[in-house]
Amino acid sequence: MPAGTFHILTFGCQMNVNDSLWLARSLRRLGFVETPLEHAEVTILNTCSVREKPEQKVYSALGRIRHATRGTPGAFAVVAGCVAQQIGAGFFERFPQVRLVVGSDGIAMAPQAIARLCDDPNLRLDYTLFSESYPERDPALSGAPGETPGPIAYVNIMQGCDNFCAYCIVPYTRGRQKSRATGAILDECRAALDNGAKEITLLGQNVNAFGLDAHGDPGVSFPGLLRQAAALPGLERLRFVTPHPKDFSPETTALFADLPVLCPRLHLPLQAGSDAVLTRMRRRYDRAGYLRLVEELRRARPDLALSTDIIVGFPGESEADFQETLDMLDAAGFMSSFSFVYSDRPGTKASRFPDKIPPEVKAERLDRLQERQEILSEQWLAGMVGRETTVLLEGPSRKADLPPVAPETDSPKSPSTALTGENKSESWQGRDPWGDAVNVRLPKGVGAPGMLLPVRLTAAKRHSLLAEPVKPLDQGEKP
Repeated sequence: MPAGTFHILTFGCQMNVNDSLWLARSLRRLGFVETPLEHAEVTILNTCSVREKPEQKVYSALGRIRHATRGTPGAFAVVAGCVAQQIGAGFFERFPQVRLVVGSDGIAMAPQAIARLCDDPNLRLDYTLFSESYPERDPALSGAPGETPGPIAYVNIMQGCDNFCAYCIVPYTRGRQKSRATGAILDECRAALDNGAKEITLLGQNVNAFGLDAHGDPGVSFPGLLRQAAALPGLERLRFVTPHPKDFSPETTALFADLPVLCPRLHLPLQAGSDAVLTRMRRRYDRAGYLRLVEELRRARPDLALSTDIIVGFPGESEADFQETLDMLDAAGFMSSFSFVYSDRPGTKASRFPDKIPPEVKAERLDRLQERQEILSEQWLAGMVGRETTVLLEGPSRKADLPPVAPETDSPKSPSTALTGENKSESWQGRDPWGDAVNVRLPKGVGAPGMLLPVRLTAAKRHSLLAEPVKPLDQGEKP
């Protein structure tokens, strides 16, 4: 089996990111080498169909890929993910360089399929059929020899969704809900911990519906899965994404008080703050019910950080409807939100709704909502300053915007000396339990991915925090 070079481009949600990370590990284990796009024999485009005009974005990306790889003999493209599920073999007709189309349930077969394509330049493969059960795959956590896994692992617990919200294409591109076997989930979690992970995030389109379909283990609910995962030796932090408000049980809420490793951060999609809009969206909860859930969650964990998703300009949304959504930012106390203007997705119920909102009105409403959220996010970060907590270090900071560490000394140093680089230090980035990005400067040789560092939060930037170690550290010393 010949080895080759590959490059992956990823659009969309954390599940797509996780699929791409798995593909990269699996290909490296087969002997493939990851390279810049222009040198790649195989380019994998992992696609998302949730946002506006995804097909056009994929077509444009394929054009750029063809141009960038024109000097690489035998180069071909793979289209994976939700847009692949939508278009299927249609990619073969329009883009000759596409030789593999792989849908949501076909990802598990992609590495071996790519190896087959490298062996047979005349072959084309279409893996877009939905499977009847969760498609298990080797987690491939070991990757290639010498590869060091990161301190954070993502583990899929389910595939697909049965909610059929009026605006959402996920049930059509990822299929109906299929819960994964509990033993397989826990085995992958254990493997990740054995490979150095300290934090695990459980992933799914609707995680708190885990076990409610016919594919999981009888009697194992989402709270039960959380309890089993939280008990795994070596796990320091546990998170999950994304839950649906209508399926959030009192048992799951109570776990925020009962499980010390369950982080005080929750992403809880709202989508709209108007009951009329929520009804048309088929969300199956109302404004009051959402706020009751927020109150119950904060009663269980008073320091809970809450983020959300919001769609602006859903068909028929009035100015009064939008104002109710805007008011919910303060009522729920969101520390951040992902907000987007509504766009029709093919095949969804909302795509056939009348009373579409003009683009300029949607854009103006989105600007207002994001301006208010920016203020709330800045207030959240400012309120964190002065706290002592732990940061899970992930790697060197992208921006070294922290002052150098002043070493412990009995002799005074002038400020100019402290900033000349004589102090051997480096800036590291990680996250606190609430999910905030934190930058901390440490003496050279102290920081390492996966280190849980006690810090004091000292300042708030626009989208991150600065910190200092609670205990002064010397070069080479570990906390």
